Amino acid sequence: MTTHAFGRETRGEVRVWHGLSVHWAWLAGGFALAFAVPYLLADVLELNRDLFYGLYAASVVALFALWSRSTGYDLVAAVKRRWLAALLLGLAVAGVLAVMVVRTDDATPRPDGIELAAALAWRGILYGVTDGLLLSVFPILVVFAAFAGTRLDRRFSGKVVIGAIALAASLAMTAVYHAGYSDFRSEKMRKPLVGDAIWSVPTLVTLNPIGAPIAHAGLHTSAVLHSYETDTFLPPHR
Repeated sequence: MTTHAFGRETRGEVRVWHGLSVHWAWLAGGFALAFAVPYLLADVLELNRDLFYGLYAASVVALFALWSRSTGYDLVAAVKRRWLAALLLGLAVAGVLAVMVVRTDDATPRPDGIELAAALAWRGILYGVTDGLLLSVFPILVVFAAFAGTRLDRRFSGKVVIGAIALAASLAMTAVYHAGYSDFRSEKMRKPLVGDAIWSVPTLVTLNPIGAPIAHAGLHTSAVLHSYETDTFLPPHR
C-alpha cells in the first residue's frame, strides 16, 4: 500500500496528515506535560517514587496515543522502519550509558532477589523507556512530522537542518522535564543534557521510536544495579 512519508509517495512508510502548526501545538503540549508531571507529582505532592513512575508512564503513553490519533501519524509503520539499525544502535548506546553510570556515580547498596527484579523492571525498564519516549522520541518525531513535505524536507541539507532542530527540541524537552525537579535546578542539569545528546542518537538517525527508549532503559537499569540510591539517575530524590 502506498502512503505519504514526510510528504512523498513511498511504500510502507509513515503517514502524516497534518501541517506544521498542528505538530508545533502538540510539541508545546509535550513541554507542558514534561514540566508539570515532575513538578506536581514529585515536588508538590511528594509521591512515592514507584507510584510516580507509574503515573508518569501512563501520562506519556496517553500523550503519544492522542498525538498519533489526532494527526494520523502511523506509529506502527515508524516502529518497522530501519528497526534493526535502531535496535543495534539502541543497544550500543545503552552500553555507553551504562559505562557512564559506573564511572560517574558512586556505588550504593541495593536490594536482591525479587525486590531487585521488581526494581529492574519498574525503575530500570519502565521508567527508562518512558523517559526515552518523552525526552527524545516525542520531540524528534514531532519535529520531522512538522516539516514533512516542505521544501526543507526535499533536500539532504534540509534534512540535516531538520535533524538539528529535532535534537534542539529534545534537549529543550530534557531541560524542561528536569526543571520540574527542585534538585535539578542547579549544576546537576548538565548531566541529563549531555546524556540526551547521546541517548537521542538511535532515534535521530533512524527515525524509529524504539532506539532511544532502549538506550535510556540501559541507563536506568545500570543505575539500579550500580547505584540504587543514586542522586542523579533515578529521580525524584526526596
